Amino acid sequence: MARNTRQRQARGASHVGERFTVTVGPIAHGGHCVARIPVSGSADETRVVFVRHGLPGEEVVVEITEGTEGDRFWRGDAVSIVTPSSDRVEAPCPYAGPGACGGCDFQHVSLPAQRELKTAVVREQFRRLAKMDVDVEVEAVPGDVHGLAWRTRVDYVHPEGGGLGMRKHRSRSVIPIDACLIAAPDAIDTSVSGSAPRIESVHDREFQVATDGFWQVHPGAPSTLVDTVLDFLDPQAGEKALDLYAGVGLFARFLAERVGEPGRVVAIEGNSLACAHARENLAEHRRASVGVGTVDRVLATSYDEPFDLVVLDPPREGARRKVVLQIVDRAPRAVAYVACDPASLARDVATFAEAGYRLERLRAFDLFPMTSHVECVALLVRD
Repeated sequence: MARNTRQRQARGASHVGERFTVTVGPIAHGGHCVARIPVSGSADETRVVFVRHGLPGEEVVVEITEGTEGDRFWRGDAVSIVTPSSDRVEAPCPYAGPGACGGCDFQHVSLPAQRELKTAVVREQFRRLAKMDVDVEVEAVPGDVHGLAWRTRVDYVHPEGGGLGMRKHRSRSVIPIDACLIAAPDAIDTSVSGSAPRIESVHDREFQVATDGFWQVHPGAPSTLVDTVLDFLDPQAGEKALDLYAGVGLFARFLAERVGEPGRVVAIEGNSLACAHARENLAEHRRASVGVGTVDRVLATSYDEPFDLVVLDPPREGARRKVVLQIVDRAPRAVAYVACDPASLARDVATFAEAGYRLERLRAFDLFPMTSHVECVALLVRD
């Protein structure tokens, strides 16, 4: 729910705590908007400030939360709204806002406007990093209650005096809370539940997964992503498929059903416990196998043969160039790329384009309401 941060080395006098009245500019990747303030002693030079809790077009008072004289940019919170946007709403959570819980970025924004902001971020990342103009709109997914009560697993902090807590934004400081409004009523607290296995169900198939292992936290996410991947790839009987960063085999299982007995599915995953669960989840499919190890290392030594299809679901940093080129070397007719970070996706799509694969389709889903995060699924095909 909160981001760990590295302490940056100070570059001159600190400006933390100073306040400026600014007009908020466009949304940026990361849950903040861009604003500019004059640089002291310069008639025309400005400094970028990444402002949380503001909206494009608003006039706000921003308080600097990180920034020294020598920094290229500062960070700040909109602590007072002079001219509010029509998209601004009162945050439903009492712990959201400047200096409070860092888990949500957009509690002050109406749900439709949240999706418009995320759409703008996806388009901007593709324009900047892939040099592509993409026609995409962030879509709502069933399973939340007006953007709340969706998170099925939560990593709470447990203060020594008891109760629950959350981290401040970019801080280890703890904010005591009574409840998290984006958590589902039966959400699992992963900070105390350990690795005990549990069962998840997708389209009437049961999947074994560790409680603290990777599984989509929005209840509508697994079925939505499976349906989109299968629609994009249109697997045919007898085809061979790779499921990379496969987790417990969610996509591999549905691929195995589609390609059937003449086909073949290989799931590759670096976490050994997830691989053990994947073997259980794929046990009924004789032509499905699991490879243990980091994707780049496994592909460097194994499965060096053509594959028809690839599902690519990497962590936030993306697949990166080495893995993309290893995939291209297997000459798949289609790649379905599931991404939780639009910047990483855009960079990797640009690499695919260099290697002769074009972006055929792109969808984006609001699997993390009230936050700046967005999930994308891209279809890449040989040009």
